[in-house]
Formats: sequence, C-alpha cells, structure tokens
Amino acid sequence: MTSVSRPPRALPRVVPAEAFADVPADRFLAVLEAVTMVLTLPGRAAERVDALVVPTGQGEDWRLADAIRAWESGPTLRHLLVAGTNPAERTYRPLTLDRLRGLGLRRVDGVVLQAEPATDTGRQARWIVDRVRGLGIDSLALVVSPYHLVRVYLTVLRACDDGGLRVPMVPLPVVVAPDAPVPETGASGYDLVAGEVGRLLRYPDEGWIATPERLRSYLRWLWTEHLALLTGIGPVSASH
Repeated sequence: MTSVSRPPRALPRVVPAEAFADVPADRFLAVLEAVTMVLTLPGRAAERVDALVVPTGQGEDWRLADAIRAWESGPTLRHLLVAGTNPAERTYRPLTLDRLRGLGLRRVDGVVLQAEPATDTGRQARWIVDRVRGLGIDSLALVVSPYHLVRVYLTVLRACDDGGLRVPMVPLPVVVAPDAPVPETGASGYDLVAGEVGRLLRYPDEGWIATPERLRSYLRWLWTEHLALLTGIGPVSASH
C-alpha cells in the first residue's frame, strides 16, 4: 500500500482554454471517460446507501444544505460525515454542529465532523476513509458540487485503494445552477471546469487520484457486486 503525504502542487482555479493546447487527445479522452462514467452512476442509489459524505470548501454552504436535506428526509441513513475545509480559504469557517443546525440540521445522532481543518482534498479523502473503516460504513454517497464531484470521487477512490478498502460509492451532485458564483472566488461552475480538468490530467501521475485503469476496475466491481444498490432491484448487500 502507498500513501501520499505531500500536498499537490497548486494549480489555478480558473484556467484558459489555451493551457490545454498541447495535451494529447488520448489524455482528454481519459478525462471525458472518467467524467461520463462517474456522473452517470444512478443518483437514486444515494437513497439506499449507509452514509452521506460531504467534503466542504470554497464557501459552498449549498453542499452542506443539500446533504442536510437528504439526511433529514432519509431516516435509513446511519451516518453523515462532513470533512473539514482549508483554513487558508478566505471563506473558511470552522465546522460546528451549531453551523449545521443553522442550515436545517435536526438529527444529530450519526453526524461526524472532521475535527481538524483539511488543507486539500487528499486530506479530506484520507479522513473519510478512516471514518468509513472505523464506523463500519458499507456504502456511501459523495455530496459535492458538480464541477468538483469527479475529482473528489477519484480522490476518495485512490485513498480507499491506498488504504486497502473497497466500498460502494455513488455520486450525489449538489443542486446548484452552473452559473452561480462560488463564494470563495466569485467564479461560476462553468469557469471552474477547466481548472478541474487540469487537475484530472495531472493528479493521476502524482498519486492523488485514481488512474483510468483503477477507475475501470472499481466500476467493474461496483456494477458486478452491487447491482442492487445501484438499481434498487433485489436485496442490497453489505460490502464487508
């Protein structure tokens, strides 16, 4: 097993199209494949998972609000995990139950907050993996803004692989308009896609996110072993 201790090299949030002029077509196709296959996993499967997981950041309280609505309306959910935010962000605020209550949280049993701030998505992912293993969580949904969701999914998948853990994960995109300004930068989801593509191109080689091969292997396992979770047809089995 391997682990990553160094933070990823900083990349700008907003990237011009010209930055990708020399990227080979096969690298772009690999990113498109990952985006397509992750985001087309059935969203309704989130109604059948054991836990909701929210990596916070960029001042996007809509991530928390969306997850809380799903949590409060889903009594079969056993856990709500909320990963911390980078304190270097201008919009940083500590995670507290009072803050979540202000966004509609009422059911606190099963809510777990990351005690320490997380300076990057990799640290969030490793905390998520530790909590999933420690709590015996057998399936989860990642609640993230659409522009950021695939990178989070691949980062958590990489952390699971590095930690020797395999658990069903489904994406649950936050309901937010793509042109809504992100509080941290004022940029919209449209503006931030290119920056995310840059990370999806670079980070597999740096060990931060799952490679295309790892993703294919994982999705093959997910669709083979957990079809009932994904489709709602047949009994949902635990992964452990």
